[in-house]
Amino acid sequence: MIMDGLIVSLILPFAGTVLGAACVFLMKNAMSEVLQKVLIGFAAGVMVAASVWSLLIPSMEMTGVEGFMSVLPAIVGFLGGILFLLLLDMAVPHQHIDGVGSEGPKSGLSRTTKLTFAVTLHNIPEGMAVGAVLAGALENNAYVSMAAALALAVGIAIQNFPEGAIVSMPLRMSGNSRWKSFVIGSLSGIVEPVAAVITILLASFVVPVLPYLLAFAAGAMLYVVVEELVPETQQGRHSNVGTIGFAIGFVLMMTLDVVLG
Repeated sequence: MIMDGLIVSLILPFAGTVLGAACVFLMKNAMSEVLQKVLIGFAAGVMVAASVWSLLIPSMEMTGVEGFMSVLPAIVGFLGGILFLLLLDMAVPHQHIDGVGSEGPKSGLSRTTKLTFAVTLHNIPEGMAVGAVLAGALENNAYVSMAAALALAVGIAIQNFPEGAIVSMPLRMSGNSRWKSFVIGSLSGIVEPVAAVITILLASFVVPVLPYLLAFAAGAMLYVVVEELVPETQQGRHSNVGTIGFAIGFVLMMTLDVVLG
């Protein structure tokens, strides 16, 4: 039962990305600006709710102490996650879907490659989050269950579906074939199970580090939300639909975590 839950939780987020990327075979035209804002807002809402209920709260609860020491691992891990993504953002050449220029160091990489790198950077924290919760479940931690890990994996898989489409469709519109757009969109999510496995292995070697890992993943995910997702929903017209998408994603993930976790 535990192994089944482990395998399903590792595969689900990547499967969500693959299914979303497959939309390139069904859609003839570029995704509308309104729909894109709704989906980006939805992803942001899922990530914020997951950061709070699946990661930060268990991080503080499992310390077993009261007062400032109960939040210290969450503070250290959270700030570490923010710094980690900030450094990756500065070190890896990438380009966002709606961006006019590249970010990170100058390089001769193609726009397609830099777009893929951008989504890959976003997916690393999600994989780490699933891995950290799975690590707690495998250790039979009282504050993290396999059901909670599955709930998180389901939530991330749901928000990965539109993310896969948001990656593959612009690639198709920029002149790539359907199959190439699908493959690149799908592979952008392969980093999630890889990051999850690395996190599980790290937690197994250093057991007391789990509260820090949970908060680290939360900080990394919220960096993506604040730095990229929310600003993208508020640029130009239809910013209100991005806010509505955020609310739906937040409520859905909160419900999944409380009911299933």
